[in-house]
Amino acid sequence: MAVHTVATPATPSQDAPAVDLGPAVALSCRECGERFPLGPVFACESCFGPLEVAYDLPTGDPEALRAAIEAGPANIWRYAPLLPVPADVATKPSLNPGFTQLVKADHLAAELGVTGGLYVKDDSGNPTHSFKDRVVAIAVEAARAFGFTTLSCSSTGNLAGAVGAAAARAGFRSCVFIPHDLEQGKVVMAAVYGGDLVGIEGNYDDVNRFCSELIGDPLGEGWGFVNVNLRPYYGEGSKSLAYEIAEQLGWRLPDQIVIPVASGSQLTKIDKGFKELIALGLVEDRPYKIFGAQAEGCSPVSTAYKAGHDVVRPQKPDTIAKSLAIGNPADGPYVLDIARRTGGAVEDVDDAQVVDAIKLLARTEGIFAETAGGVTVGVTRKLIEAGLIDPSLTTVVLNTGDGLKTLDAVAPTTGPTATIRPDLDAFRAAGLATS
Repeated sequence: MAVHTVATPATPSQDAPAVDLGPAVALSCRECGERFPLGPVFACESCFGPLEVAYDLPTGDPEALRAAIEAGPANIWRYAPLLPVPADVATKPSLNPGFTQLVKADHLAAELGVTGGLYVKDDSGNPTHSFKDRVVAIAVEAARAFGFTTLSCSSTGNLAGAVGAAAARAGFRSCVFIPHDLEQGKVVMAAVYGGDLVGIEGNYDDVNRFCSELIGDPLGEGWGFVNVNLRPYYGEGSKSLAYEIAEQLGWRLPDQIVIPVASGSQLTKIDKGFKELIALGLVEDRPYKIFGAQAEGCSPVSTAYKAGHDVVRPQKPDTIAKSLAIGNPADGPYVLDIARRTGGAVEDVDDAQVVDAIKLLARTEGIFAETAGGVTVGVTRKLIEAGLIDPSLTTVVLNTGDGLKTLDAVAPTTGPTATIRPDLDAFRAAGLATS
C-alpha cells in the first residue's frame, strides 16, 4: 500500500471511519479545523498544519462511564472508549502498558516545601520502562488497521525500545532509527528485540529528516512510522496519562502538573485528556496549571516562553538529557499556548541540576529516574523557589523513564560509600556503624 503523509479533505459523506478505530471518526487539522478521513497521514493538505484524531465520544451518564472504566483491565485499555482503538483491543497481542503508579511523594514534598500534596506519576513501570509504551500501543492498532507490515520510528532512545518490543509482541517487523551516540543502555534495549536498529550520523533532527525522506520513497512501502505517518494516533496514547492521574486522584484533576518537553506532544495530549474528562463530566471543571520542563542544553521552548515569543527557534542539542534532545520540537508553539492559557510556565535546568534532581528523587522516594525525570524534578524545584508553583496546591510531577537507561549521567558521582576488608574492625574504622 502507498504511504501518504498529506491528507485529502473529506466530504460530509466521507466524515466517517473506513476502518475500525473505535470512537475515532476523522482527522482534524489543529490549525484550520478541516476534517479528513482516517488514514496514515499527519499533515493538512490545505494549510500543512498537524492533524489530530477527532472523536464521537460516549455521552450519557458519567457515573456509568466511570464504573465501566474502573471495571476494565489494569492497563491502558480500560480507557478504550476514549482512544482510537477497536473495542476488542484488549484481546489482541500487546504489551498492555499503562496504569502505572501515582506515588504520593511525602519525603520529596518535605524537601521541596510542598504542603498541598506532591505526587510522582512513575511511568518507569511500563513494559520497556518508559511512557513510550503507551503511544506505541495506540500506533500499533493504527498500523494494524491500515495494513502496515513494518513498524518504524525516529527515536532519541526510549521510543526505539518501545517499538522493537511492541512489534515483537504484535508480530510486525521493526526497523528503527536513532542518533549514533545514544546511551548504551538504550541502544542495547532497542536491539535486543531482534528488529533492525540503524544508527544515523547526526542528532535526532537529522534522524527525523531522514525518516521523512524514507516515507516518501518506494523503500518505505508498507512501513508505519509511529511518530510520523501514524503520529495523530500515536500522540493520543499520552492522553492515558491524564486519564490515569485523574482516576488515581479520585476522579479529580491536579492543581498543577510538571511535564518534560521533547517534541511537546506529551504535554499537549495531557491537556487534551484533561479537557475531554471535563467535557464528559468525569471530573469537575476547575482550573489547572501545566508547566513544561526542558534541559538547558536543549531548551527551545523555554527560551521562547521566557522571551515572550510565539515562534520556537531551533537549537542544536547539547545535554545529558538525550531523551529530550529535540532541537526543533513539532509541538513547541502549542506548548507555549497551553502554558500561557493555563497560567503555567516553561522552565529549564542545567546538567548539574539534572543529576542532583535524579539523586534527590532516588534518595527521598526510592524512584530512580532517567535524565528526563531529573529535568522534571529539577524544574519543579526551580519553579517552587521562583514562586511560580504554589506549594499549597496538589502537584503532579512526571517521571517518564527508568534511570537504568541513563546510568552514565550519575555514574561519575555515584558509587560505594566505602570499600573495606571483610571484618568488623574495618567496618567500625570506616565510621559506618553510626552513620
